Amino acid sequence: MKLIVTGGAGFIGSNFIRYVINNYPNDEVVNFDKLTYAGNLENLTDLEGNLHYRFYKGDICDPVAVEKAIGLFDHVDVIINFAAETHVDRSILSAGSFVNTDVYGTYVLLEAVRRFNIPRYIHISTDEVYGSIEKGSFTEESPLSPNSPYAASKAGGDLIVRSYVKTYNLPVIITRSSNNYGHYQYPEKIMPLFITNALQGKKLPLYGDGKNVRDWLYVDDNCSAIDLVLRQGELGEIYNIGGENERENVIVTKLILQELGLPENMIEPVKDRPGHDRRYSIDCSKVKKLGWKPKMKFEDGLKQTVGWYQKNRPWWLKIKEKQEEFMCFEKKWYNAN
Repeated sequence: MKLIVTGGAGFIGSNFIRYVINNYPNDEVVNFDKLTYAGNLENLTDLEGNLHYRFYKGDICDPVAVEKAIGLFDHVDVIINFAAETHVDRSILSAGSFVNTDVYGTYVLLEAVRRFNIPRYIHISTDEVYGSIEKGSFTEESPLSPNSPYAASKAGGDLIVRSYVKTYNLPVIITRSSNNYGHYQYPEKIMPLFITNALQGKKLPLYGDGKNVRDWLYVDDNCSAIDLVLRQGELGEIYNIGGENERENVIVTKLILQELGLPENMIEPVKDRPGHDRRYSIDCSKVKKLGWKPKMKFEDGLKQTVGWYQKNRPWWLKIKEKQEEFMCFEKKWYNAN
């Protein structure tokens, strides 16, 4: 199989590329990435020199670049779109880039699939498009009710995908996963941010009362589910992928400190962000019918994740040095609003 993976230098995309190369030695992958702040080729240094892996720098919003990437193969079996602006806080500060990448970029890729008759397109989305739920779990048929510019931009992309299925009968599948965590995650999301802050002796800025609930999915489990959907999923369908590990943010924070042997007084409650969803929960019985289930227990995954960041300080220290300017701006913005 010949795959183009957009956003392949990001967190989930890079782990998916590694998953494919390690499990399918005859598959070939082109990593198509713009290398924005969250794109990092150091995520895939172990694949340098691999004859089945190539990197091509480009923007999914650029039809010419997308066409050139497709032309690197004599044919393309699938485009898997991980490329997205994903950080909720950034979307609150600057929604336009999210709309551009997550909606218009999706349109450009769909047009390429249509023009070049690519047999399959996998669109990677998020449980955040459903919004918050007090009790029970969202299914794939639940209405979309996004509450942040990020979630709205992802929902917009999903709807563009749906329209191309209905209007053009495009061979498309959407996956919506819960909160991913694991190795190589950019340290602005709660888990890597808190782990690296703790390792630096800094406070852990916990939003509000910390009782927001998220379902935690280890990144390798998500990769295996996406791969299964790619090879055995039904075209035109949506598949929720959940870790079945719901935890309050404050509990996750305390577990991180416990794993590092640090005191809970390192937690610093901060003003809650606007539109902060209280609870996410998705029903993933549909993907389970294909034979998938999450393998990683949350406590084991957290331990492995903490250990990875402990062992890979040079990787995240360089990132956090560049990140300081944005974090200072973000803090000033929230204090002013």
